[in-house]
Amino acid sequence: MNYSNSKISTSTHIELYTGMLIPRMIEEKMLILLRQGKISKWFSGIGQEAISVGVTKALNSEEYILPMHRNLGVFTSREIPLHRLFSQWQGKSNGFTKGRDRSFHFGTNDYNIVGMISHLGPQMGVADGIALHNLISKNKKVTAVFSGEGGTSEGDFHEALNVASVWDLPVIFIIENNGYGLSTPTNQQYNCKRISDKGIGYGVESLTLDGNNIIEVYSSIKEIRKKILKKPRPFLIEFKTFRMRGHEEASGIKYVPKKLINDWKEKDPISNYEKFLLDSKVLSIDDTEVIKKEISKNIDENLLKTFEEEKIKSNIKNEISDVYRHFNYEKIIPSEKIVEKRFIDAISDGIKETMMKFDDLIIMGQDIAEYGGVFKITEGFVELFGKERVRNTPICESSIIEIAMGLSICNRKSIVELQFSDFITSGFNPVVNYLAKVHYRWGQNADIVLRMPCGAGVGAGPFHSQTNEAWFTKTPGLIVVYPAFPDDAKGLLISSIENPNPVLFFEHKALYRSIRGKVPEGYYNIEIGKAKLLRVGNDITVITYGAGVHEAIKVVDKNSISCDLIDLRTLSPLDSESIVSSVNKTGKAIILHEDSLFGGLGSDISSIIMENCFENLDAPVIRVGSLNTPIPFEESLEKQYLPFDRFEKEIKVLINY
Repeated sequence: MNYSNSKISTSTHIELYTGMLIPRMIEEKMLILLRQGKISKWFSGIGQEAISVGVTKALNSEEYILPMHRNLGVFTSREIPLHRLFSQWQGKSNGFTKGRDRSFHFGTNDYNIVGMISHLGPQMGVADGIALHNLISKNKKVTAVFSGEGGTSEGDFHEALNVASVWDLPVIFIIENNGYGLSTPTNQQYNCKRISDKGIGYGVESLTLDGNNIIEVYSSIKEIRKKILKKPRPFLIEFKTFRMRGHEEASGIKYVPKKLINDWKEKDPISNYEKFLLDSKVLSIDDTEVIKKEISKNIDENLLKTFEEEKIKSNIKNEISDVYRHFNYEKIIPSEKIVEKRFIDAISDGIKETMMKFDDLIIMGQDIAEYGGVFKITEGFVELFGKERVRNTPICESSIIEIAMGLSICNRKSIVELQFSDFITSGFNPVVNYLAKVHYRWGQNADIVLRMPCGAGVGAGPFHSQTNEAWFTKTPGLIVVYPAFPDDAKGLLISSIENPNPVLFFEHKALYRSIRGKVPEGYYNIEIGKAKLLRVGNDITVITYGAGVHEAIKVVDKNSISCDLIDLRTLSPLDSESIVSSVNKTGKAIILHEDSLFGGLGSDISSIIMENCFENLDAPVIRVGSLNTPIPFEESLEKQYLPFDRFEKEIKVLINY
């Protein structure tokens, strides 16, 4: 290997050498502890240290890095105290996840590191989000994100590269091509000569470099960083390297030809660099022994500290309270100036008010800028707030949601408009596996609102008509809001944006232009998690939300039914107290929702009633929902699918039970 570089000082040579030795020696120790059962799992980066260390040392400490399983050198180069890393791997309280996640599945804003999740791909979109914040802030910072060659087959990789290129984001995509995705060799993963070739089609400058040469890694990243600071844009760097051990230790390496292993042993990044430093008289053998002894001593001392640490203790209250970032709701009284508005206009007003209050708030979505969105909710926003804050996106729901996550890491709020709630399927993974779990895992909040135009009744068919809230109400960590009236829509949307947790805000599109109501002018909020009692009566409790509220009002008013009519407004957290209190009074309950009956929210509400009101019930709890079929578009078929005609029949039967 050629280590010649006149710009590298003696002190830098020693720093890079020591930087690689630290993760290597820690790993060798961890492999012993793994065999002793003192850690649960290990993903080895032995043989790949030059990439992690070289990249990290080339960046400034305040610049974010998003590493993977085999990037211990990133964490050690950022000088995270070793006892905290050891505690993390043993699930102890001085770690970063309170025992809730293992190995490198964590982040720490104190060291500007954002760890991975097992799904790999979202990492790159999150890096785009951090880079977008840097670009808008003009803070002269670069972001680096790691992936393996296997991760480049995922759609998230392609989405992230495309958005980074279109938006000229200052991000470096680091691909460690180590030959195998678990046991699958590269010739079964992609069919191009180099992974760096994949960047060409996206207009991303790309290079393939020797990942085992610490000087090439360090010098190249230094130079690329300078280029990005001069002219913000993304780079894709493929580092050729090799995984000397199994994907994780249990899998072994029997599938790897011995000759290939031996060839790469000859390219070991540490032994080759050490030989160069000795031959160049930068270090002597005695010097290397002193360095190794000091590292070994540091490892042993920190391990002892971790071994002496008590096993983690928690309780149910602690675990539940950490699912969401704590938020002190402060009520803002509505203005006395009232204007009649359509549902859709109230939502537009809510966004506008928050964008004026939070001057760093960004809204992203397809066609939302000059076009104003498919429902025209953001019409005129570009003129008011500019293109940096009102951002058209490519068709890539997954990446845009991940970008919102990256913005939140940088303490910047964002709104993502899903053109239709049905399209969330293309971004499902980051919602339920990243946004929902991130605060519970390592205390990072996801300050994001996903706007979800939803619902049937407009003849839009199977792909534009779902009301799919039940997918998310069962996912801990997500807030689900579903208003039925214009004033609630505005106040709850403002509260959703104020709240530092991920909110899915469902907007029934059949209500957009059909429902009007009196809406206070200006900025006000409504507390999330509180239902609204629309009618007060004694004979039955009607529980519903969204379009179901308006259908229920028609039926109970038409039939002069004395009922408590509860508009839930928020589905998660659910106002169970209001439900239980009402049903204990009336003795009967009927639940109406537009979602399909089986697996819908009504099942859980029914269970809550049975568990808390059983002795006061005078009749079975009745659920009314849509058919268990996809949603048809033809008018008569759609009407048959929907539950509203059936609701009137069922409530009459229940009243007379």
